[in-house]
Amino acid sequence: MTMRSRREVVTFQHPFRIRGIDRELPAGAYEVITDEEAIEGLSFAVFRRVATMIIVPAQGSRGLTTEMVSIGSVDLADAQRIDASASNASASND
Repeated sequence: MTMRSRREVVTFQHPFRIRGIDRELPAGAYEVITDEEAIEGLSFAVFRRVATMIIVPAQGSRGLTTEMVSIGSVDLADAQRIDASASNASASND
């Protein structure tokens, strides 16, 4: 089975939480890795997401070390939506 990994950087403007991580994370840029597997037997290339991970500062490390944590893609999207709505709310209050 063919696998691939996609890497992207997501930026949070505010401290945030993601389900599965038991602490608030600081605002900033975070690398997200998505593993996908090919669905074989089709006449065109199709990949299915099988895992999503985010690289975060290790707890208590003061940012000196990082850890990779498995998260749900929906949970990441929810955190991004909440961050964007907080940005929009603060912009409309200016």
